[in-house]
Amino acid sequence: MRTHLCLAVVACLLAACTPAPQGPPPAPPTDLVALDTPPPVYPEALACDGIGGTAVLMLDIGTDGRVRQARVARSSGNAGLDAAALEGVRSWSFRAATRNGQPVSSPLQVPMNFKPPLERPQRCFVLDEQR
Repeated sequence: MRTHLCLAVVACLLAACTPAPQGPPPAPPTDLVALDTPPPVYPEALACDGIGGTAVLMLDIGTDGRVRQARVARSSGNAGLDAAALEGVRSWSFRAATRNGQPVSSPLQVPMNFKPPLERPQRCFVLDEQR
């Protein structure tokens, strides 16, 4: 009987020493979500000339979901396409990722593909005459 009493006292003391939970558990993390990411404007003269390529961009998405910084990580091989890719992402918007319920900035790598049209649009012939 004495052993049971001692064990009960020890259990009571241990329970008193265990810290009580503090508030609600932390919120689970969430990932970055694209909200509005329209494709970049393909420079008409480059499309008409059959010039294409893929520029890989590194973006820094801020806690407000906007693109804070953008840089070319790998060039398409054409400065005009690279510039169009950079300009295109400036207006993109996202729902920021979260950690512990708070928005955090996130890096994002994005390939921007520019593929010339298979058939040359009529507008290209007008451009040819203007050059």
